[in-house]
Amino acid sequence: MRAIKSLSRKSLNISRNNLRTMQHVHMNHSSGIASAHVPVMLEEILEFLRPQQCGVFLDGTIGMGGHASALLRQMRSDSVYVGIDKDKESLAVAEERLREFKERTFLFHGDYKSFDVFLNTLKINKVDGILLDLGISSYQLEQSFRGFSFNKNAPLDMRMDRTSLISASDLVNNLSEQELSTILKTFGEERWHKRIARRIVEERKKNPVLSTQQLAEIIAMATPFSRGKIHPATRAFQALRIAVNRELESLQECIDKLIPFCAAGARIGIISFHSLEDRIVKHTFKKYAASGALRILTKKPVVASEKEVEVNNRARSAKLRVAECKLEEA
Repeated sequence: MRAIKSLSRKSLNISRNNLRTMQHVHMNHSSGIASAHVPVMLEEILEFLRPQQCGVFLDGTIGMGGHASALLRQMRSDSVYVGIDKDKESLAVAEERLREFKERTFLFHGDYKSFDVFLNTLKINKVDGILLDLGISSYQLEQSFRGFSFNKNAPLDMRMDRTSLISASDLVNNLSEQELSTILKTFGEERWHKRIARRIVEERKKNPVLSTQQLAEIIAMATPFSRGKIHPATRAFQALRIAVNRELESLQECIDKLIPFCAAGARIGIISFHSLEDRIVKHTFKKYAASGALRILTKKPVVASEKEVEVNNRARSAKLRVAECKLEEA
């Protein structure tokens, strides 16, 4: 959004210095973390994306390598796997997890919308399979210091790429009331967006809003809350996370750029976790299907089985859409 891009460097530095005073980072990249990671809808991904037929596979959100490990085991020994992620910590875990495939695995730190830059460095111009597993991982949620969750008090960060400049704290403490309201409405579909934005601006005049608990309490004060319903901060935290990481912008740009890189018959699988992402995937797939570039393989999104949801609660909101590229190779 324009408002996010226009934040001044001065205001960023003020907010960043305040944020740093609160941060106490504790990292753990042990093999135990990787082994505990459960990839969402793995069986469906393996069935739809047919890794046995893929010479080059692009994983735009490789995360901790859960899907990658299973896909690589079914791919040919001369195949190539290109993995991208914004999160350096997750990439480190993925690299360790995929060590046995290191000769044919190439990992890059960055936004998946820049996949073309990474493919060009490898002199790859066509791929046979593509996977985007969107949203935040359970690993990131469990790292309380990252500030993605309101369940534990932590610095108000929310950056998937911790080398990027703008954090959630920067948005909350520097954007206008109208800009905050727009973010909450657009990215969180938050009913009480105006009341929350107004309360945030009122409270930050007294003290900067620097922690997840502080923000969650402000939101709770601004909204009606009934027991048994989702926490009143749920949608607002989602909205801020999406805005900080520019997730919807990256998704749209990435899909639009993917088509020319697809070999004939290449399949694109995208797992989304909320309606805004799913809507973009649905309509973009339809647009390219209408032009003849894609054939949609999932008329309705595929959802996780009851059995999987019992084992992995994160899968309950996952939706998978798959399309096949119909472009003929030049």
